[in-house]
Amino acid sequence: MGGSAKRGQKKVVSRVDAIFLMAVSSGAALLSTWLTVSGIVALFTGPVTLELPVATSHQTAPGLSLGASGHFTSVEATLPLLPAGPAESLAWAGVLNQVGLLAVLALVFFLAYRLQGRILFTARSAHIVGAAGVVLAVAGLAGQVLDGVGRTRLAEMIGANARAVGESQVFAAEINLAPFVVSIGLFLIAGVFEYGRRLQKDTEGLV
Repeated sequence: MGGSAKRGQKKVVSRVDAIFLMAVSSGAALLSTWLTVSGIVALFTGPVTLELPVATSHQTAPGLSLGASGHFTSVEATLPLLPAGPAESLAWAGVLNQVGLLAVLALVFFLAYRLQGRILFTARSAHIVGAAGVVLAVAGLAGQVLDGVGRTRLAEMIGANARAVGESQVFAAEINLAPFVVSIGLFLIAGVFEYGRRLQKDTEGLV
């Protein structure tokens, strides 16, 4: 009975490889968290150097040759101390981005642990993979929006993003689609896990 229950369930990676992957993911989680916390502290203590978006074409680039013309799309500014509002927005953006990263690293740790075992395709595995995809998508979007809001506001406050008369305020931010692509991949993997679990269950029932 015990032998038939484990039939078809063998280790995918060795114990040493699994421990290595778990150690790397844990180390990356600790290091990235420390860097995030250090960055957040710097936002409230200053000075801090940030790349701020310039959402208007009125900031022209002088001195170009060959009859070329251009305008700035961003400016690197060093501020001795950030105002409370933008600092809080950037801090929450850092927290959410870190949450998304930790979700992926935790998933790597979990899969490495499961891969060295004999049971991989379970309902819990599918749910954890899917949950990681949801967290990554939500945290990634919210973090980027808050980051864009904070940087745009700072650009307005220091006068780098000055608007012409009658020009409406523009939200300037580059949305990175990588978290969404990865989250879609995780949803697909969750589906594969669920299919594998059902197939494994059906196979065990035939033995």
